[in-house]
Amino acid sequence: MWESRIGPSVVVMEGHRVSLPSARPPHAVVTHRNALVALWVAFSAVGLLLLGVVEDEAYGLAIAAIAGALAVASARLAPQLSWDAVAIDRRDLAAVGLLYAAVVGLLSVAFLVFTTDRTAGLFISFALGLLLGVIGPVVYTARRGRPLSSLGLGAHNWRATLALGLLLAGIQFALTLNGYDLPAAAEAWVPLLLMSLVVGVFESVFFRGFVQGRLEASFGIAPAVAGAAALYALYHVGYGMGPTEIVFLLGLGIVYAVAYRLVGNLLVLWPLLTPLGSFYNNVDAGDIELPWASVIGFGEVLAVMLVVLAFALRRERRRARATSPLTSRSTTCRSPATRSTPAPAPATGSPARSTSTPSPPRQGPRASRPPSSTSPPEPAPPGTPTPSARPSTSPKASASASAAADRSRSSAPATASSSSPARTTGTAPHRTAS
Repeated sequence: MWESRIGPSVVVMEGHRVSLPSARPPHAVVTHRNALVALWVAFSAVGLLLLGVVEDEAYGLAIAAIAGALAVASARLAPQLSWDAVAIDRRDLAAVGLLYAAVVGLLSVAFLVFTTDRTAGLFISFALGLLLGVIGPVVYTARRGRPLSSLGLGAHNWRATLALGLLLAGIQFALTLNGYDLPAAAEAWVPLLLMSLVVGVFESVFFRGFVQGRLEASFGIAPAVAGAAALYALYHVGYGMGPTEIVFLLGLGIVYAVAYRLVGNLLVLWPLLTPLGSFYNNVDAGDIELPWASVIGFGEVLAVMLVVLAFALRRERRRARATSPLTSRSTTCRSPATRSTPAPAPATGSPARSTSTPSPPRQGPRASRPPSSTSPPEPAPPGTPTPSARPSTSPKASASASAAADRSRSSAPATASSSSPARTTGTAPHRTAS
């Protein structure tokens, strides 16, 4: 859809958009955006309907004039939308120019140099041009660190994509293949159908996702639509088409570019809309005859394209999961105080003990342990009598012990009488007689 441009009323702080007071209320922006979407959806539908009314270069000129008038009206209706350039990226423009020249050059070699007289060289050059137009943008986008959704690849915005794609494809089918009698011989149309699918992948990825996307990043929406449509029309010079067909394809390219810009997903164009038109034109013209062997060649090219796109999408998803913070939950370390270790198997007859109770934290490399009840007592100060290991409990022993204690106090030195207080161990110790 049409994105609002970050202007004076919107700022970005730490990855979040913060709206500031502005003269235009937010609901007006949403209303104008919805009106623009409806306007350009109607333009896309009318542009396809005109295929049955206006022909050749008149169609291209009419579509270009209508699109230009609507672009001017849209810019006046919603000037806050991103119609103008943000920043010109010279690397993008150089990549677009080089890939475009290489693709058109290979197609020109195929159809203007080899021609149908040398089918092997024609097919090889044609296949190389198509593959370069798909693989080149994918590789370039990945190397620039951009998501593949910038090429229109993925399942994003799929509801709007499905609705618009079915609408436009239904119009295309009603104007072309509805009631049309295909040739009786399958060889006359099956290779053309497969070729239309292959060319449709190439045109969607290269001209819509890559060329139009890079031009919009540098110049804005309207110049990107016009530029991509013009390059799409001019590339058919490689097929040997003249000015009349080029002008007609300019108008058709504008319709395709607007349809893609509305949803930003290539599935709005492929596999229904663009292959239907290309297949009908090739069958109706009757100037292209392909052998059955070409089915194998086009099938291989289509398979390579789809495999490359699937591999690129899968690789992007893996990288997104690897960098997502949700994937770090399995590797998050718990605190040593809450970590529980499995208890060893208890010996026979002994009760099992749980080790899930957190242990006290260590205070250093070798934390001191609390003294156990069996540790030896500290030595007493000089002159202090040693307590008995086994106190006597008889009255006679107690009396003799008291007398001995009195004699010891009277004979002790004066320096030890009060300088060292006696240590207690919870109960009063008994002193032994000397």
